[in-house]
Amino acid sequence: MRIAVGLSGGVDSSVAALLLKRAGHDVVALFMQNWHDTTGTLHGDCEWEEDRFVAEMVAKKIGIPFHFVDLSDIYRQKVVDYMFSEYEKGRTPNPDVLCNREIKFDAFLKCALDLNVDYVATGHYCKKDEFVNEKGEKIYRILAGDDKNKDQSYFLCQLSQEQLSKALFPIGDIDKPEVRRLAKEAGLPSAEKKDSQGICFVGKVDLPVFLQQKLKSKEGNVVEIFATEQEREPYTQAALKAGECVADLEGNVLVSTNELGEKFADYTAEELAKLAEPNCYKPEDGKVIGKHTGAQFYTIGQRRGLNIGGHKESIFIISIDIESNTIYVGEGHSHPGLYRKGLKIDNSEIHWIREDLAMEVGERRRYMVRIRYRQPLQQATLYREEDGLYIVFDKPQRGISAGQFAAWYTPGEEEMIGSGVIGR
Repeated sequence: MRIAVGLSGGVDSSVAALLLKRAGHDVVALFMQNWHDTTGTLHGDCEWEEDRFVAEMVAKKIGIPFHFVDLSDIYRQKVVDYMFSEYEKGRTPNPDVLCNREIKFDAFLKCALDLNVDYVATGHYCKKDEFVNEKGEKIYRILAGDDKNKDQSYFLCQLSQEQLSKALFPIGDIDKPEVRRLAKEAGLPSAEKKDSQGICFVGKVDLPVFLQQKLKSKEGNVVEIFATEQEREPYTQAALKAGECVADLEGNVLVSTNELGEKFADYTAEELAKLAEPNCYKPEDGKVIGKHTGAQFYTIGQRRGLNIGGHKESIFIISIDIESNTIYVGEGHSHPGLYRKGLKIDNSEIHWIREDLAMEVGERRRYMVRIRYRQPLQQATLYREEDGLYIVFDKPQRGISAGQFAAWYTPGEEEMIGSGVIGR
């Protein structure tokens, strides 16, 4: 087969190319440049220049052709402008998920196909397989990578069946130490290169400085919301660990069973809507303890960047009011304002990787869910209602924020079934 590898200059994509070449495939390297500006980047340099140099050296070492493509214009339109728009609304976007959907497996994929390749391979730590259903249709699946510390399936949660049909993930069945060993053994220049951090293709950034390219600073109040020990008790580590599984709003385990034999709590539409409501406060609910430079520069669950002292424990952002330009904070990991039991995904934002498994209105299913990369999978029930998809977790979750992607997986097998943008 003829395969294009998205060679980034990192060790993961380098080893992906190495393994495909060793397997006898006709491999070509394709490096994409997606960003020029250094505004807000902590290193102050164009990292892509070093990455391209390393990628070229890797391609030369492996013995494969090297190609270059500049996708910076479409990256700004599809990913960075989306980021600015979401932060301006007080939401928390995930640019890496958008980059995979709009760039790596769309714009980049089209460029690769122009090289007459059969597939595009990346260095993601995840797996793909396929089967033919009873209708004779080929169905593609995304599975968690074998290295659970590096599993990157979450970043691919918005891919479609068509995109998956052209995708390969050669390192999904090996772990990071083995990837490093293979690279070192082969003498690849990327063998000791550190993993990239920060925004996909932009790098590690000072987020407020980066966002100030388009969003203006505006001073506002930081209001602390206080909680009693009794209010905190349900959210201590011990309480969360010992918490109930499926339960109603009062904590009573009132469950029904669906056609699959899965148990779930019997919530009314009103109860689901209540569970999905974000934590909201008013200035009179707390005390002004400081100032900030713009509510749009912060995210729920954040604890750095406020520069407010005088607390025994760290303070965390628990709510953001863009209209009044107010940030609400609470002290300690067990502050109730940090936790929520449910969330809602609007109809327009529901995405099924497995379209054949899409839920019908009125259907309930048990899945494992995560709302951020590296978060351990959480037990939850999905409720498909007329106005959208509700996810209710067995145990309260910390830092749920509108704009994040929630992705759901099958228990045990850890196949990713679908995802959606959290609406509230």
